Amino acid sequence: MAKTTDIRPVITLRSTAGTGSTYTTTKNRRNTPNRLELLKFDPVLRKRVIFREVR
Repeated sequence: MAKTTDIRPVITLRSTAGTGSTYTTTKNRRNTPNRLELLKFDPVLRKRVIFREVR
């Protein structure tokens, strides 16, 4: 039986603005096998920017 951590790994999202801000979340590998990109709030810039998955 598969572990839940194999299906839903913890990933790190890093800001594309170069500020070094990060978020951590989980994703389902079966539904989203590609790298994740989300529009999130960057507290250093104080605006929303794209955060990309880092491996």
